[in-house]
Amino acid sequence: MALNLTDLAAALSSRAGVTSAVEAFGELTVTVALDSLVGLMAHLKEDPSTRMTSLVDITAVDHPERLDRFDIVYHLLSMYTNGRVRVKAHVGDTDMVPSLISVYPAANWFEREVYDLFGILFSGHPDLRRILTDYGFRGHPLRKDFPTTGYTEVRYDEVQKRVVYEPVKLVQEYRQFDFMSPWEGAQYILPGDEKKA
Repeated sequence: MALNLTDLAAALSSRAGVTSAVEAFGELTVTVALDSLVGLMAHLKEDPSTRMTSLVDITAVDHPERLDRFDIVYHLLSMYTNGRVRVKAHVGDTDMVPSLISVYPAANWFEREVYDLFGILFSGHPDLRRILTDYGFRGHPLRKDFPTTGYTEVRYDEVQKRVVYEPVKLVQEYRQFDFMSPWEGAQYILPGDEKKA
């Protein structure tokens, strides 16, 4: 039995805490308030018409210009109806997202990954610690304000016979490119033109 996304969107739009339910590209995207997140996810899992029993992924999107900086995104799959639903919630920099481990045990590692890479905190998580980066890692690498070079570099020192953490040293500084056209009167000599002088 295929899942009718249009009917599901209409049904979910009337639920408390749901701010929008939009169908696009064969998938339904539901935006929900944080305080209604666990209830909605439990409903999608247990309702006989949806049976979204698989939590495929949890990720986040960083929008530093917004007051609620992050969108936390859950991807659900129903093995029974072959339907997919994406659930989004807006999260501020200091907000705590309720953990979904009680509804989807698979959320454990996904929530740790989102915490590690974005710095989003989950309330009620039994073991919220880094999972992909080192324990001494500074910052959260998927935030848009994280420097592209990072803060420290890790290398094995043959003399000390151990792993060494050092501040990042760039061998070559970033280049300053001048995109002015030479036909518009550039006042400098281009490399290779010095032979003409």
